Amino acid sequence: MHIVYKSEATRGAHWQRWLAEHAPDVQLHIWPDVGDAEQVELLVAWQPPEDVMATFPNLKALLSVGAGADQFDLSQLPPDLPVVRMIEPGLTQGMVEYVTFAVLGLHRDMPRYFQQQRAATWQTHPIRTANQRRVGVMGLGELGQASLQQLVSLGFECAGWSRTPRELEGVRCWHGAEQLAEFLALSDILVCLLPLTDSTRGLLNSELFAQLPAGAALVQVGRGPQLNHDDLLTALASGQLSAAVLDVTDPEPLPPEHPFWQHPAIWLTPHIASQTQTDSAVAALLDNLRRYQRGEPMVGLIDRNRGY
Repeated sequence: MHIVYKSEATRGAHWQRWLAEHAPDVQLHIWPDVGDAEQVELLVAWQPPEDVMATFPNLKALLSVGAGADQFDLSQLPPDLPVVRMIEPGLTQGMVEYVTFAVLGLHRDMPRYFQQQRAATWQTHPIRTANQRRVGVMGLGELGQASLQQLVSLGFECAGWSRTPRELEGVRCWHGAEQLAEFLALSDILVCLLPLTDSTRGLLNSELFAQLPAGAALVQVGRGPQLNHDDLLTALASGQLSAAVLDVTDPEPLPPEHPFWQHPAIWLTPHIASQTQTDSAVAALLDNLRRYQRGEPMVGLIDRNRGY
């Protein structure tokens, strides 16, 4: 089997060596080396070449190197070409760690204490226990479910919201636009793990923030275009939001003059919440390659109608 990898070169070289040892029947070419383009059946990429089918006339599937596939312009891909996002333990564990860090930091009022440190102010504030803090997670896919499982184990009162109905142990679940307001009203800390779709683009705006409890906090680990920057700054200035932890922005990186960089109530990280782990990712890739060879559905196959 011939596949092409088009992403970060160092990781690709590691995958190439790993597959040579564990699956010598798989020939992994690292872009721009494609070998015999007519033999390439699968492309693993963050972004495919512009005219992917002209480049690889016998391509059978496009696989993302990341947890999402919204970076692909599906309108430029053949409608019958399967598109697969990466699902692997390293990605999930990384997101669980980041969401837990962010929620605990907000729960224990760390943004305010860091502001006090810079002002050389020694002042304590009342502490709430985890079971007195309501955490709402938007997006109940694999990453959202795993994050909620960890937060439940820490004692937080947890709720989840998704497009369609879900049932999760220890989590009160809401779904659909008609239940969004009630879910938001019960979220002291809101975690966004939604994929980027037409309906989620710009969703984190003043209208949504106004439906949260006064003084709520935001953890944005979804996609950058979901957040309205001006509306977040306004909500922080008014006190409707007390703090925000942002791992994704639009654009990335933000320009040096952007107010998020210096805002005392914003923690900003450079899209590092969940990153593909080299060894576990290539093992997950090989599992999907074997599924493909057996004619079985690959793990992470997206629904073109939903975009994820």
